[in-house]
Amino acid sequence: MKKKLSVFLVLACVVLLCSTIVWAAMSNEDYGGELQSRANLVLSCLNDMDFEQLATLVHKGKGVTFSPYAYVEEDALNFSTRRIKELKPTDEFTWGAFDGSGEPIDLSVEGYFKMFVVAHDFTQAPSIGVDKLIGTGNTVSNLDEVFPGSRFVEYHFPGFDPQYEGMDWVSLRLVFEEVDGQLMLIGVIRDGWTS
Repeated sequence: MKKKLSVFLVLACVVLLCSTIVWAAMSNEDYGGELQSRANLVLSCLNDMDFEQLATLVHKGKGVTFSPYAYVEEDALNFSTRRIKELKPTDEFTWGAFDGSGEPIDLSVEGYFKMFVVAHDFTQAPSIGVDKLIGTGNTVSNLDEVFPGSRFVEYHFPGFDPQYEGMDWVSLRLVFEEVDGQLMLIGVIRDGWTS
């Protein structure tokens, strides 16, 4: 009788453990779906340069940081929700420095977006990663160090021109942090092969 009870208890524990694992996996998938939906909404705002709507999706305390490359510099441009709401396509900023030359990236909002954020239609990206880096190259990503505990969606094109054999890949990463049950945007990072 004791042996049957022990076997029953072991089986009950295994079933409970498996149920917990399946539930956790399903919850993570649901959360990943929510994350991707939120990222798609942000991507739509970026494509349309709808700063009024974008501001409602930005973290109120941290704002949103823009980085033209995978390595987010300490002095990367950061906008508060109020500043995002007030942005105009013609507003000019120094967004960082061009890789290779080190020359400042002095561009209008529209110019920066066209060159680094919406240069490609990321809504059509063939690969989308949730909390997973897809595109990696010669620039180290410090996403985890700059945005600890964050979640992100990466929209990735593996390349465009066959003659470059994938050296013209490009990614856009949208980084989020949960605040009071809401996923709020804290980072817009462009990545791609650099020289």
